[in-house]
Amino acid sequence: MMGAMTAAYDEFAEAYTAENADSLMNAYYERPAALALAGDVAGRRILDVGCGSGPLSAALRDQGAVVTGIDQSAGMLAQARRLVGEDVDLRVADLAEPLPFGDAEFDDVMASLVLHYLRDWAPTLAELRRVLKPGGRLIASVNHPMMVNVTHRHEGPRPDYFEPYTWTDEFELHGRKARMTFWNKPLHAMTDAFTAAGFRIAAISEPHPVPAARELFPGDFELLDTFPSFLFFVLEAG
Repeated sequence: MMGAMTAAYDEFAEAYTAENADSLMNAYYERPAALALAGDVAGRRILDVGCGSGPLSAALRDQGAVVTGIDQSAGMLAQARRLVGEDVDLRVADLAEPLPFGDAEFDDVMASLVLHYLRDWAPTLAELRRVLKPGGRLIASVNHPMMVNVTHRHEGPRPDYFEPYTWTDEFELHGRKARMTFWNKPLHAMTDAFTAAGFRIAAISEPHPVPAARELFPGDFELLDTFPSFLFFVLEAG
């Protein structure tokens, strides 16, 4: 499945980059929320997991962090390199495999909208815990389980919220068709996975889009402002 996902991102890397730069969901909702949870990152060594085309890596760098970005898609990393230049260490890496870093190398790991592509979180969370310093943070965002359960397009009866299931979404990115597959988990399965991997849950957040988006995205803003699409966690390594 991850190989297919990599090919998909390689195929629409340029269209995804354009969408991510200024869309309501990314530029005015997910990314500002992740940066707010990270707080003051000046001087901190941060691993941006599933960094894609690099907008979060660039923002963290601009705030004084020392950033390493990894992604399974070489096409996405090519887009990221155009954005961040040589200021960010970018590497191709597969989250289903051991990470190419030593123990306790990072102060923080950012995992923005990436874990929901994985069926089994345990091996990945174990690796993220390994590369974090004691007391380091994993800041993660995922598709909100209630949003997915209520609103996504599916055939047949609505899925059982309490049972993990997979679903595929088809959409357009700047005129390019995209097709992505996700694994949905109930909230308790997520928190159980985090604690089993040795993390302490410091915060669970359901943020709103930034107010500046109201005039830019009328209608869509109100929907997002009253029903969450993403769920955020701040997790501390024991």
